Amino acid sequence: MTEAPLLLDIRNLRKSFVHGDKTIEVLNNLNLEVAQGEMCAVVGASGAGKSTFLNVVGTLDAPTSGTILFGGEDITRFSAKKLAAFRNRTIGFVFQFHYLLPEFTALENVMMPGLIQGVGSRELEASARAVLDEVGLSHRVTHKPGELSGGEQQRVALARALVLRPSLLLADEPTGNLDHVTAQGIHELFFEMNRRYNTTMLLVTHNPSLAERMPRMLRLDGGAVHDSRSADLTPDTSDTSDSPDSPDSPDSP
Repeated sequence: MTEAPLLLDIRNLRKSFVHGDKTIEVLNNLNLEVAQGEMCAVVGASGAGKSTFLNVVGTLDAPTSGTILFGGEDITRFSAKKLAAFRNRTIGFVFQFHYLLPEFTALENVMMPGLIQGVGSRELEASARAVLDEVGLSHRVTHKPGELSGGEQQRVALARALVLRPSLLLADEPTGNLDHVTAQGIHELFFEMNRRYNTTMLLVTHNPSLAERMPRMLRLDGGAVHDSRSADLTPDTSDTSDSPDSPDSPDSP
C-alpha cells in the first residue's frame, strides 16, 4: 500500500491560558502527524482539551508556542488576513450546534463559505446543490433552518463544511444533540464523504461506537495526545453497537 502524504505535522504544540495569577496548561508539547485521508477520533475526559486542540489546529485560536505544518507549510507564521483566507478555503468545521443563519435557506447557508471566498455565484450554487444532494437534502434546498429537523440541520452544516472541498474537516461532537438513529445517519455521511473525497477528518466524540469505528483513535491526556489505536486508512463501516450518542429526541434523519 502506498503511504499517504502527510497533511498535518504538529510539533511541540503548547496552549496555555492565564486565569488570575495562575497559568493553566491545556496542551503541553503535543506532537502529532496525520496523513492525507486519515479519519481520526479524538477522545478524552471532559476538560482534557479536545475542543481547544481542534480550535488551535483549525486556526480559530493561536498556540502559545509550537508549529503546525499543513502540507509542509508552517501556518502559525501566517498573517491574520492570510490565515482567515486559508481557513475558509482549506478547513471545514462541524460543531455540536449547527450555527446555521436562520434567515437564509439551506442552499444559501451552504453557499456562504464560497461567497466569503469570492467564488462565482453560478459555479457556487451548482456546487452547493450537488453537496446538498450528496447529504440527502436535494428536496430541502429552499427550506430555512427552522423548517428542518435536527438531523437535517446537521446535514446542512456538513454540506456547508464540505462545499469548498476542504483538505481537512474538524468536527466537535457533531451528533451530540441528536438521537441515536439520527446520529448514525450523520456518522455514515462522514465515512461516505471520506471515501468519496479523501478528506482528512478529526472528530471529537464521546460516542464509543463512533470512536471504535474510526481507523485511528487519538486520546488527549495530560496535555499530550496518545495513539490508542492505529490502522490502515480504510474505516470500519460496520456498526453493531447500540450505544447512543445522547438521550433519545424526536429528531429524524
